[in-house]
Amino acid sequence: MPDLVPFDEIAHLFTDFEHTAWRLETRRGYASDREGERFKAFMRGVMPAPEPEHSWNVNVRTQTAKGKRFSRVRIIDEPPTDGQRFLVATAQGNAAAGEDIRVLPRSEAKRLELPDHDLWLFDSRTLIRFHIDDTDTTTGVEVVEDSAEVLAACQARDAAWHFAVPTADASTQVRSSV
Repeated sequence: MPDLVPFDEIAHLFTDFEHTAWRLETRRGYASDREGERFKAFMRGVMPAPEPEHSWNVNVRTQTAKGKRFSRVRIIDEPPTDGQRFLVATAQGNAAAGEDIRVLPRSEAKRLELPDHDLWLFDSRTLIRFHIDDTDTTTGVEVVEDSAEVLAACQARDAAWHFAVPTADASTQVRSSV
């Protein structure tokens, strides 16, 4: 079993990175979303309002103003799960803050042999691998600096990014199913 640390212990990476922070999201949903009021309202048909003053969006604006880049690829099922539809619906607020979020069908992710776990990749040299239980709750993260594993994550990022589509394109399709 790898050494896991609480997510809070790596939070500094979201401000300390020099150039790029990239995320791969592989889950069909997240417990933290399902427990929130925004998700519950979404399930009643209420589209989530952007949250420009949310700490995540404030940090993204701050870091991108310094020339840094936040981006992510979300793997979505066909049709998307409720959790994935919620993430696509809330992406507009992240995008407004400066994050480039794209989506990739799960069938394409499998064809590309992308990792089946969530991760963050900072400056193409520090890999954060999420450990998530069967209830979609993050139990900890693993900090990986092994060059072979980081290189594999960089290759996954490049392949995923090439085939992913902007969230705005996917948003139109997802919104119609709400």
